[in-house]
Amino acid sequence: MVSIGNFFFKYRNLIFILFYAILFVPSPPLFSPEVFGSNYYLWPIILGLVITCTGQGIRGATIGLAYIVRGGKEGKPYADGLVTEGIFKHCRNPLYVGNILMLLGVGILANSLIYVGIMMPLFLFIYQAIVLAEENFLRSKFGPGFDEYCKKVNRWIPNLSGIGKTFSEMEFNWKRWILREHTTQFIWLCGIVLLLLINYPNLTGYDETTRNIAIGVSLGVLVLIYILIRYLKKTGKFTDK
Repeated sequence: MVSIGNFFFKYRNLIFILFYAILFVPSPPLFSPEVFGSNYYLWPIILGLVITCTGQGIRGATIGLAYIVRGGKEGKPYADGLVTEGIFKHCRNPLYVGNILMLLGVGILANSLIYVGIMMPLFLFIYQAIVLAEENFLRSKFGPGFDEYCKKVNRWIPNLSGIGKTFSEMEFNWKRWILREHTTQFIWLCGIVLLLLINYPNLTGYDETTRNIAIGVSLGVLVLIYILIRYLKKTGKFTDK
């Protein structure tokens, strides 16, 4: 399992993008008007947005409080030190938990039975393998210190006990969150816009012209914001210091 995890770790970013692209593959619906009535679309929209935004929120809180400087090197697990602060005090893999919730949420938003029923279990298997590979590395590098950390903190299920104290004792670095996360947020928001406007024509009054204008304007604004952040980052006018 560790060798499988090392393979997936090397291509984890491509895997995430691939799974995001599969959202647009046609599928039988999770929620249908025959079962949930004429307002069936409210279920995937509300439930999907709540779950996916929760995932992004977990990622944001993790990065803003205590960021792992390097999670990989030369395609292999790597770490300069064992990070146990911030959200890592409550869950050993909060960034991965965030990713899982983000994809599950947009899968529900896509109203895709194939995605939720087949792709998400596959994604969970991949992440489990990656985490086992990472833990194998961390255990070999940090020894008893990592084992002690594992005894106190769950691998997947966050323990929210003391979460308020964690936030009150640490300063949330929102600049670091934006700088480290803006590409992920850009892809994520573009996907949400496309899923909402393509999958739910009723939101634009079943008017194709209105839908296309809404897509163009929304994506255009997101692209401009993304370019602005990239420019400010590259020129050093916006830093996390």
